[in-house]
Amino acid sequence: MGMTRGFGVDIGGSGIKGGLVDLEAGALDGERLRIVTPQPSTPDAVADVVAEIVEKFGWDGPVGVTLPCVVKRGVAHTAANVDKAWIGTDAAELFAHRLGRPKESVVVLNDADAAGIAEMRFGSGVGKDGLVVLLTFGTGIGSALFVDGELIPNTEFGHLEVDGHDAEKRAAASVKEDKGLSWAEWAPRVSRYLNVLEDLIWPDLVIAGGGVSKKADKWLPLLEVRTPVVAAALKNDAGIVGAAVAATQGLRH
Repeated sequence: MGMTRGFGVDIGGSGIKGGLVDLEAGALDGERLRIVTPQPSTPDAVADVVAEIVEKFGWDGPVGVTLPCVVKRGVAHTAANVDKAWIGTDAAELFAHRLGRPKESVVVLNDADAAGIAEMRFGSGVGKDGLVVLLTFGTGIGSALFVDGELIPNTEFGHLEVDGHDAEKRAAASVKEDKGLSWAEWAPRVSRYLNVLEDLIWPDLVIAGGGVSKKADKWLPLLEVRTPVVAAALKNDAGIVGAAVAATQGLRH
């Protein structure tokens, strides 16, 4: 019998969320715990919160943790919406040390990659071969790329240059809010961004995630793109679920 439960922690700029995950259902097993992200969100301060969450559940198995960063072999190389002190930090070692367990039992990965893993295993990407891209539309635009179900980690497609601008500065969900754009005004910005992405990598499917995926019916039909675009299925828990899957599988990159 395989391990049916895992544990994931999803670190964001405003909140740190964690919980037990049912790895057969692809859903939280019980309630999740959310703690406001400490300010400043330094590695040590965040590690204390991660430990608090893991200890609250009494979990002693492998732990998956997402960061809004490019993460290679456990080390953060960028920092979006978290303290710049993360850059160069061996996050896997930090969390493992704080949890008092071996480094091998902690897997740290990019937040969009984690959401993508969850969508491919349990959500809108199930059974989808070929080139699939998950895009999370939020404060910025996060991306996760899969080829026949295998993750190609740390893509940063939100930072493509589109018409001389960083794509996420034109087409993120936050831009819609900040500029007070209607869905009909925002959708062409997303279309333009997706057209550039399409011409670069020719995806077979785009999965649209982030908070705006809940209102998919308001804007997906307005897109003018050649690639099928579908809404993400797991909503807010995708990061926690994907982190737990990655930890249980011992994902390394």
